[in-house]
Amino acid sequence: MSANALRLREVEYTDKEALIAANKANRAFHMPWSAPFCDEAGFRQWFSSCIGDDAKGFIALEVHTGAIVGVLTLSQIVRGNFCSAYLGYYGMQETAGRGLMTTAVRRVVSAAFGPLGLHRVEANIQPGNKRSIALVKRVGFEKEGFSPAYLRINGQWRDHERWAIRPELLL
Repeated sequence: MSANALRLREVEYTDKEALIAANKANRAFHMPWSAPFCDEAGFRQWFSSCIGDDAKGFIALEVHTGAIVGVLTLSQIVRGNFCSAYLGYYGMQETAGRGLMTTAVRRVVSAAFGPLGLHRVEANIQPGNKRSIALVKRVGFEKEGFSPAYLRINGQWRDHERWAIRPELLL
């Protein structure tokens, strides 16, 4: 898939209706790995967490159709000696399997290392989420460890693998 097939930009409040609709339509596709917002209150909460110096939210769109490819977030951006952030992301079933989310993750990581001036980006992924693990491997992330009961998703504490990338690893 051509990198020109994807448009990545920071999320805007006007994306609310399209993102809510996409998340509702992809609820089964995201389970059990993720539980994105599916209503206005959830969008407002997520959106408010994406505006500021310590987080950035992105939306990936297919250029030719305008379809939402995925949502990506750099959160807990820390400056100073740490210069790091956490990457969260999820894709949509309609555009899955075509390399678009790989391109989107690569671009967000490049932005983290470029304009944001970070040194490290970490993604935490449930061990059974083979597609997500394959994606971060394609981008150049390295597995750093395992965190039991790391993140609460759908009311359950779930184990996660810790994957991270530094600028010299980006493929």
